Amino acid sequence: MKKVVLAFSGGLDTSYCAVYLSKVKKMEVYSALVNTGGFDTEELKQVHSKAETLGLKEHVNLEVTEEFYTRCVKYLVFGNALRNHTYPLSVSAERVFQAMAIADYANKIGADAIAHGSTGAGNDQVRFDLVFEILCPEKEIITPIRDQQLSREEEVRFLEEHGVSQAWNKAKYSINKGLWGTSVGGAETLTSNKGLPEEAWPTQVTKSGEESVELEFDKGELTGINGEKFSPVEAIMRLAELAAPFGIGRDIHVGDTIIGIKGRVGFEAAAPLIIIKSHQLLEKHVLSKWQQYWKDQMGTWYGMQVHEGQFLEPVLRDIESFLSNSQQRVTGKVIVKLFPYRFELLGIESQFDLMSSEFGSYGEMNIGWTGEDVKAFTKVLSNAGKIQHKIQGDD
Repeated sequence: MKKVVLAFSGGLDTSYCAVYLSKVKKMEVYSALVNTGGFDTEELKQVHSKAETLGLKEHVNLEVTEEFYTRCVKYLVFGNALRNHTYPLSVSAERVFQAMAIADYANKIGADAIAHGSTGAGNDQVRFDLVFEILCPEKEIITPIRDQQLSREEEVRFLEEHGVSQAWNKAKYSINKGLWGTSVGGAETLTSNKGLPEEAWPTQVTKSGEESVELEFDKGELTGINGEKFSPVEAIMRLAELAAPFGIGRDIHVGDTIIGIKGRVGFEAAAPLIIIKSHQLLEKHVLSKWQQYWKDQMGTWYGMQVHEGQFLEPVLRDIESFLSNSQQRVTGKVIVKLFPYRFELLGIESQFDLMSSEFGSYGEMNIGWTGEDVKAFTKVLSNAGKIQHKIQGDD
């Protein structure tokens, strides 16, 4: 029998794929769930149990949360990457790491094929296929849901005919949770003019009033909250626990998909948005004007490539080197105040703060230069414009 590795979540689509591959295609199915920070221990056990009920050859949970942070999320922070100035790549970034883990596992066990449950209408099919084509091009890629275009009712009927009977409750909203945020899809996100209702959001609002949080960054990485030290992954999770109950980090992103159509998706990403905006504020104080300018260009392009599944492109390693080097003095504290549905950045403290009164206070007084210095400086600065205006006129 041919071996196939199935990217498995335990939902209806991947359960259909599991039974279809084993019963119809007569393949040895090795299912694998890749955790990028969205599953706790109990949830992983539940998925493992579901896989066992389907009678598969083997199921494994592949843990890559730390790797996901170290190799990708860290650079999304360094680059202040927000897709269309809105979306922190909550799900799109993790898909590549799930695909890489699946490909590695398939190579390890000598699988003949790899399968996933993506449909033919979204970005994920491209992200998974792209990684598989690069890392294991000799393996067949099988996508039953994309190829057969089955309805939910047809999938349930097929499973029941093969002895798999569960309460396949169709959730009203599609939720994908990971370290860097949670996506939310539903009927409203298929329109251009509707917002998501309160019950659609994974974290309900349970906090009121206001709460101050002090974030500590070390060379661009979040390593402390309110005086307590954490690893960066732990810090992200802790900040989410503090901020998400305020309803912070909710939004709907609309953008251009890899396959060329416009798409909308809701997301809940309290920690990513607070971290990126706090990190960016700290950078405004400690980096030069031109460092910030080129970081904006590099970070935006880096985020776009990651979003579109191009993480394995070698030029991204070059950009990561640039971003890492820019963080050598991005160290200090950022004071944030949390409110229901919003947050405010109050200020920063850093030994590298370039906003120094030793050289002057903006709009108040000059210390490092005289008024005559400014007059001469401005006269020279105006030369190019003066010449152009004199010779070419108002145009």
